[in-house]
Amino acid sequence: MKSFFKNYRFTIILLGAIVIGGAAGLIFGTKTAVVKPFGDLFLNLMFMIIVPLVFFSIASAIANMHEMKRLGKIMGSILLVFLATALVAAVLGLIGASIIHPIQSADIGAIKKIMTDAAVDAKQEHVPVLSQLVNTFTVSDFNLLLSRSNMLQLIVFALLFGVSTALVGEKGKPVANFLSSATTVIMKMVGMVMYYAPIGLGCYFAAVIGELGPQILEGYARSFVLYLILTVIYYFGFFTLYAFLAGGRDGVKIFWKNAITPSVTAIATCSSAACIPVNLAAVRKMGVSQDIAETIIPLGANTHKDGSVFGGVLKIVFLFALFGKDMTSISSILSILGVAFLVGAVMGAIPGGGMIGEMLIISVYGFPPETLPIIAVISTIIDAPATLLNSTGNTVTALMVTRLVEGKKWITKAIQGSA
Repeated sequence: MKSFFKNYRFTIILLGAIVIGGAAGLIFGTKTAVVKPFGDLFLNLMFMIIVPLVFFSIASAIANMHEMKRLGKIMGSILLVFLATALVAAVLGLIGASIIHPIQSADIGAIKKIMTDAAVDAKQEHVPVLSQLVNTFTVSDFNLLLSRSNMLQLIVFALLFGVSTALVGEKGKPVANFLSSATTVIMKMVGMVMYYAPIGLGCYFAAVIGELGPQILEGYARSFVLYLILTVIYYFGFFTLYAFLAGGRDGVKIFWKNAITPSVTAIATCSSAACIPVNLAAVRKMGVSQDIAETIIPLGANTHKDGSVFGGVLKIVFLFALFGKDMTSISSILSILGVAFLVGAVMGAIPGGGMIGEMLIISVYGFPPETLPIIAVISTIIDAPATLLNSTGNTVTALMVTRLVEGKKWITKAIQGSA
């Protein structure tokens, strides 16, 4: 029991604070607006950190790849597998959200009005498609990168910086070490701010429920049910499919033989980072070579999270409904898939790291900061199943990368090695 509370302590406390805040909102109504500044303080602290956090985490992950063996082939295979599985998760999540819409049947007329009033109504001039594409991924001056409003552009810059550092080789090591150290420092800052999260989110949620009423609670319940359904389908169905693609029936057997421990650890810790040692041991037992294992597991813990992609889709659809945005057009569908993929790539590998993905969503779409606590609740209620998909998913993708790097006979060697 002590171990359970230790592993789930933050989630329990955060969820408890949100429940207390929601109850206060229902009881006291609009009077709870008096505690909103405490929620604003938490939001501001998180927004202060988001720009350096995204830059250092992405640049560091790329810059420190030059020490790995067979870098080119391994990284190419990892990129292909990560993109493919994240795309599958995004499409599946969007289909699920279309079938079981989080707040489609709820009476959210008043909520839509309040959310729309909160948004900044800016009339945009018509911009040609190519010019809009340029503006989406680049900015005209460096100082413009230092804003959460240009998050995609910052990610592009971080990728280029990390790749350049890796290509420089030995001379780039001091920079790579600095990026790694800075990432650790920034993540420590996130951890410190998250100590205040229960108070901040509790107060903000009290004000939100006090203003919006209980209608939004139905959306959370539907979101949780939908997520559990997606988790079962993806965990048992698609993980089995991925293992089969990696090694046929033998691949399926060797995966499920060794997948239980990583899965239980993921659910117990709610942290992809905490699962890295267990996942490394598991994939080695599955027959994955050391260089592939030591590349894909740590990298996957920080940049490959199919469970977070599901969560990203749910949050975007949730906000689209609140703001009355169309999600049926091709451009909207593609944007949802793309942003959900980025959410899975930038979210932290620690409990509470989902806040990074939420800030990315509202920054990319230009939603007002007041929406952050609304979708932060979704992260809290899906934390355990999301970690299960995020963490255990990296073990099965390790098999797929091994298949691409070492050929189809790898499974024979794996079986002989485990015999």
